[in-house]
Amino acid sequence: MQKEKVRSSREIGQKIKKRRRELGISQERLAEILGVTSQQVQRYEKGTNKLNVENIQVIADALSVQVFYFFEPEKASTVAESPSSYFPAEEDRLLKYFGKIKESRSKNIVLQVARLAARVKD
Repeated sequence: MQKEKVRSSREIGQKIKKRRRELGISQERLAEILGVTSQQVQRYEKGTNKLNVENIQVIADALSVQVFYFFEPEKASTVAESPSSYFPAEEDRLLKYFGKIKESRSKNIVLQVARLAARVKD
């Protein structure tokens, strides 16, 4: 059985920074969402401060990802474009705005509206 590699604070910080940039969120805005200073977000992203389980959950929610996102191995990328460039402009904007929503209840409302507009049944 192959043992999984333990992710360092630096690796998790790089994933936080990557996802924050994908969503077009500034460090200052992420700090507001998390209720910390922008310097604290910088320390998270550089890996100088270790994150506890609670903080990882809050950050995952703020960045609209599952907690396991921070622990997945990085997939090799052969394209220099950002992932968001593959989306039509409207979808890219929607993802950007969705990532800025602070409360999970508000996120759920947006998801329900999108589902209804798409006329999709779960």
